[in-house]
Amino acid sequence: MRLVITQNVTADGAVEMLTDWFDPSDQDQELAAELRRQDESCDAVLMGRQTFEDFRGYWPEQTDDTTGVSDQLNRVTKYVVSATITDPQWRNSVVLAVVPTGSITLAHLLIAEGLADEFRMFCCPAVQGTGRRFFPEGYAARLARVDARTFGNGVTYVACRPTGSHDA
Repeated sequence: MRLVITQNVTADGAVEMLTDWFDPSDQDQELAAELRRQDESCDAVLMGRQTFEDFRGYWPEQTDDTTGVSDQLNRVTKYVVSATITDPQWRNSVVLAVVPTGSITLAHLLIAEGLADEFRMFCCPAVQGTGRRFFPEGYAARLARVDARTFGNGVTYVACRPTGSHDA
């Protein structure tokens, strides 16, 4: 099993949505094709409670989604890390009552413990100036690029894997 962490990030590394820098419907054809390509190798999605609730409130309602994201999320098994959700209210969803965390916190835990095999970042052309970052404070590692692309809407995608040891 491989654990791949995918995040949308700003040019300054923020993943927390404190402003409107990310619009899931703003995806050109090449970016949508890249997302579909990645979805083909995805057996399951792991989310924290907050991201799951955000996704559940948005993606099932996107009946005219041409990106394929809503179909993928409705089809794939979704694992939710939460101590408060008992009924996920979204098909193919399984609640893992492990820790009360959102996805940024969960990603930071997985990264700090060295459990991530790959990082996938979709960097949006925006600077937020504040907010939690993709990597946890104090994390340092050498990364090897696995893939990289730039899309017409200005988004840059980079995938990399940690090499050797890391500091958390």
